[in-house]
Amino acid sequence: MKNFSLSLYAFHLRHTLTHLPDEVVADAHFLWDNLVKLGENTLTFPGLKDLRSKLVSYNHGVYTPQQETAIKTEWLSISGKDLDLGSLPTPAGFNINANLQPFLLNDTYAIDLTLSPELPNTEIDIPQLQHFQPQYLLPANIQASLGQTLSIYGEVEPSEDCETLAQKIAIALVAGTNLNSPILIHKGELFESLLFEYQALDTSAPDNPAKQCQILIVINNNQSPTAQLATTAHEWLLKLLWSYHKILYIYQLARQRYGEGRKIYGYLENKIQEFNSLITVNQPKLSALKSLISQVPQTSLDYTRCCQDLETHHTAITTNITNYKTCLDNITAINNGNIPQTWENFFNKECQKWQQQIQTDINYLAPGKEIFGQLVDTIRGVVETQQAESDRSLERTIQVLGIAFGGGAIVSGVVTQHIDKPFAPINFKYPVHPLVSSLFWSVLATIIFGMLAWWITQPKPKRNKQK
Repeated sequence: MKNFSLSLYAFHLRHTLTHLPDEVVADAHFLWDNLVKLGENTLTFPGLKDLRSKLVSYNHGVYTPQQETAIKTEWLSISGKDLDLGSLPTPAGFNINANLQPFLLNDTYAIDLTLSPELPNTEIDIPQLQHFQPQYLLPANIQASLGQTLSIYGEVEPSEDCETLAQKIAIALVAGTNLNSPILIHKGELFESLLFEYQALDTSAPDNPAKQCQILIVINNNQSPTAQLATTAHEWLLKLLWSYHKILYIYQLARQRYGEGRKIYGYLENKIQEFNSLITVNQPKLSALKSLISQVPQTSLDYTRCCQDLETHHTAITTNITNYKTCLDNITAINNGNIPQTWENFFNKECQKWQQQIQTDINYLAPGKEIFGQLVDTIRGVVETQQAESDRSLERTIQVLGIAFGGGAIVSGVVTQHIDKPFAPINFKYPVHPLVSSLFWSVLATIIFGMLAWWITQPKPKRNKQK
């Protein structure tokens, strides 16, 4: 292949809706740090080692994202243009040049890192691909949170078996890594050249788009102006891939959140059954109700947040689908009305299906918010009622005891003044001491006053019923 180039498009989340304008996610700087590590250890291009000094995001080597608010364009380079990272010699006798384009696309750090032979006419075959060290441009090293795409471009003779060549290139790119053998997703045309689209999955996390690698191999076998068309459409192509990876990322988040919502839904359903069992008892234990009310509100709040997050994801995926279509239309216009069918199918099928799936998940979980809100209110109402009845019972007990002991004390005082000698009932051998007589009448009076107070303090319906 001649005019060969290997490009890495990587996208890393900078901030979310919950962050203030000067805040970022905890690992926002990972993309730049990982590129610098490559420059220090493997792809030792001079400009890659010293990348931090060329970015707006750093101040004397310290990550300072607040400085990004001052830039007027999407470029993150201090110069406002692409960065020439220098060149490296290879054992095959040719040099490799590196060029980096760093961007801030709304909430995302994006890069286009392109490696190419210093002399465009240098012949690159499959074994020579390893001089570009593509294994270090894969997700395990780049760790771009939204995902990445590797793109290969090369020009060959018309007689070349391009499909076989593309298969060999795809396998060589992931050889010796934790990615499985690339799967051919589609073959078509892009910018008047042949396009072969592959997907390589991480065997340990096949459903995680951040650990997958999309591989686009464009082979020009008819001297088409592909390079010029790609340059013209570069901005739209970069943003198309950005929207593509964000859609995958958002859908994954939505599925995770829906799964969490289902678990919470099941938990709260069990709490409803527990509450129903408690209130079927004539006098449910106040402690059990209080324990229940201490558990349910926080879980109910978590459930509400799941529903709100799903709505946010629906809005986000809708926005990115719109952006994807805008990019697709612009690339189509530059490409003389043509576009890879797989890109069109992604918009017409996957995007619409995933958007509808998130809406379905929202509709499924939404009724639970009202049910669980009512559960919290109902439990609180029962607890308050039980607590009020307990308080009234205690108050009545205090009143009865107060009247009983007060009445007994009064009677005791009166009786003591009139009993000044021992009392000897008939047939009693020994007279009763005045203190015993006083105690007897005091206890008797206490009982009588207690019974009277108990009857007076009864709720009116019960008193009337006894009559």
